[in-house]
Amino acid sequence: MRKNSVLSSHGTRKKVRAYLVATQAKNTQLAYQSDIAHFLKSGGRIPATPHCVASYLAVHANTLSLATLSRRMVAIGHAHKDKGFASPTRSALVTDTLRGIRRINGSRQRQVMPLLKTDLVKITRKLPGLIGLRDKALLLIGFAGAFRRSELVALQVEDVRFVAEGALIRIRRSKTDQNGIGRNVAIPYTNGRHCPVQALKLWLQKSGIRTGALFRRMNRFDQVTDYGLCAASVALIIKQRVAEAGLNPKQYSGHSLRAGLVTSAAKAGVSSWKIRQQTAHKSDVMLQRYIRDGQLLHNNAVSKIW
Repeated sequence: MRKNSVLSSHGTRKKVRAYLVATQAKNTQLAYQSDIAHFLKSGGRIPATPHCVASYLAVHANTLSLATLSRRMVAIGHAHKDKGFASPTRSALVTDTLRGIRRINGSRQRQVMPLLKTDLVKITRKLPGLIGLRDKALLLIGFAGAFRRSELVALQVEDVRFVAEGALIRIRRSKTDQNGIGRNVAIPYTNGRHCPVQALKLWLQKSGIRTGALFRRMNRFDQVTDYGLCAASVALIIKQRVAEAGLNPKQYSGHSLRAGLVTSAAKAGVSSWKIRQQTAHKSDVMLQRYIRDGQLLHNNAVSKIW
């Protein structure tokens, strides 16, 4: 019996492969590629034995975070699956080694400092030039929308709609929305010179951007290019601007804007469900880390009895 030419064609196989690749976000794919490259550079191979993977974990237990090691295990597992091999990461030797590392080194992840509203106002008070307008709009919008850096750099002019009360910004896809359902984030006008909506309007007006990437790279002549910022650029901009304001750049990252909105809102007494409305967290569990840390000195037991 003749094979179905449609189902067996090379073009169809390529399409299947493309859809399989699309099940992972681009940033995840890049992270996995980097993870596998590090594993191979360290003497690993595909297929690998459980002893090989466990040895890799032991060698890097004190130089890589537990989160990174765990992600490396996922990447190694995917690499074996893609090539039709059984994954050594599921073996008792590997899982027990990772469990031992967690017990000895602890599982607490590094927490970056939240960029609070008071510090943000200080940082964006005097940013010179067109690049200063871009960074001010980027920082204020990133904070007000509680955006991840990947969400910020993915924004297009067409995703922004200015309304009487402020701006509605469309997030087409995010870390927790890999299917691209999307959501709208409302950013209202605020009083003062540090209104996120006004800062964004001024950036668009002065840059002359009418379509395409919202936040773009600048050349050495302070001119706007056609290329959008990458996620790493957001972290670098934050570090540069906090350093200029006298803060320690090592304590801040691209996540500091999102953490800053949550912490600042919690300090101001905003209810958790209203905060989640802005951040799109599914529950209060993830919020509690920011809220708890942000309120350690607020209504502290010592201040009540001293």
